[in-house]
Amino acid sequence: MLIRGKVQGVWFRGWIVREAERLALHGWVRNRVDGSVEAAFAGSLGAVREMIERCRVGPPAAQVEQVEELPVETPVGPGFVQKPTC
Repeated sequence: MLIRGKVQGVWFRGWIVREAERLALHGWVRNRVDGSVEAAFAGSLGAVREMIERCRVGPPAAQVEQVEELPVETPVGPGFVQKPTC
């Protein structure tokens, strides 16, 4: 998914890692050079849906303007990690 708005410099990636771990999701999150945050989630459908809803709000300092859901073709490994900016 892609998350746009004031989502960099507000601890969004760290927040996603924490929330994803709480929901037992696997995947990754990273900043993008265009100012958005990109994430991939794998797990139960209910947990993935819950994470998407949480991303629509984000951490307290964030101002989420848009959440775009995109299918992931690449398999997601175990655990949840922060990747470098792309």
